[in-house]
Amino acid sequence: MNNLNGTWILDTSHTAIGFSARHAMVTTVRGRFAEFDSTVVIDNENPAANSATAVIKTTSIDTGNADRDGHVRSADFFDVDNHPEITFAAKGFDIDADEGTVTGDLTIKGITKQVTLDVEIAGVEEDPFGNLRIGFEASTKINRKDFGIDFQAPLGSGGILVSESIKIQIDGSGIKQD
Repeated sequence: MNNLNGTWILDTSHTAIGFSARHAMVTTVRGRFAEFDSTVVIDNENPAANSATAVIKTTSIDTGNADRDGHVRSADFFDVDNHPEITFAAKGFDIDADEGTVTGDLTIKGITKQVTLDVEIAGVEEDPFGNLRIGFEASTKINRKDFGIDFQAPLGSGGILVSESIKIQIDGSGIKQD
């Protein structure tokens, strides 16, 4: 992680924070959050000082369908009036040259659970404007019910309308600050 040393801010115009869930148990619906802030600090000399934080605005959800977005913002799902943010705070890094894990506390609807993100570093490169950039992908799965999202609409087959298992995917680009 030597070339990763420093403070990185996610570039919101080149980063996607998204999720996917099974709908009606037969298809996958994807969504993303348009508003977020995230900072990652890597200190090779003092790994205990490594940190990563993210704050995601729940009102910025976009699933490509206005009616569904409204429902997901409601108390059935994110309850954005009472819980305007999703947060993540890293507690541990285990990354070698280009892959590994980041473990931390994810808070959704006021409920905090530890999650582990699988991380793949795509590389570090200077862009044409002199910015040093890092590219990465990170992913994990959560159970939405663990975070108080317990909307259930039964199907005739015995299944439910929205899967409990949610995949989270981050396609990130960070810009070095120092």
